[in-house]
Amino acid sequence: PMNRSELIFATAIILFLAFLVGCFSFWLVNRLTGRSQENMSDLDRLAQDLQKTEAERDQALMELERVTTQSANTLQQKEAELQAAMEGLRDARQEAQGLRTHIEQQDKP
Repeated sequence: PMNRSELIFATAIILFLAFLVGCFSFWLVNRLTGRSQENMSDLDRLAQDLQKTEAERDQALMELERVTTQSANTLQQKEAELQAAMEGLRDARQEAQGLRTHIEQQDKP
């Protein structure tokens, strides 16, 4: 059997231990949530960077597609011009050959 003083002393010790456990728990929770808030900030920043990078990539791909299309069109135009020039040159050679033949036939008595 405990007397009144021992009961008060035991209760005070139990309450003090409960207080210490509460303080430790509070510190631990703040420590864990504080880190997770920092981690969330880092994750938010990384997500924004990722979105920015994806937007830049999409823009670069669109620019590449535009330049590729423009280059293909320019190449087609140059090939058509080359083909026309080659046909004109062939016609000019044939005409020159015809004129040579005609001149050679007139020079022969």
